[in-house]
Amino acid sequence: MEQRKVIHSYKDLIVWQKTIELAEAVYLLTSTFPSEEKFGLSSQMKRCSVSIPSNIAERRFRGTRKDFLQLLRIAYGSGAELETQIELTKRLKFSSAEGVISVEVLLDEVMRMLNVIIRKLSKASPAKETN
Repeated sequence: MEQRKVIHSYKDLIVWQKTIELAEAVYLLTSTFPSEEKFGLSSQMKRCSVSIPSNIAERRFRGTRKDFLQLLRIAYGSGAELETQIELTKRLKFSSAEGVISVEVLLDEVMRMLNVIIRKLSKASPAKETN
């Protein structure tokens, strides 16, 4: 029988841990951007990357599955915005290919994880909802 780990905090969630890695990678990536992008694309990318784990963490104070699902969808939307901003980064050649690829790989993993969680929670019966 498989032993399940008890989740005591959002920090125990692998998806949250990965989103923190992603935000850190985005900060490192944008540190190489031209200085004139400090308040442009760089700022947008940082806000999006921080929004993803922040929305997952907010679940701690919103106890229902419905609320958590909404916050996960917002996090997923921020991930989609970040995908677009990464594409612009590549086209404008603001960073090395290696730096961009590492962020893309992490973002892809996070987006797949969020998608799975959203699908599972969407299929779950509202009668089983717990705080």
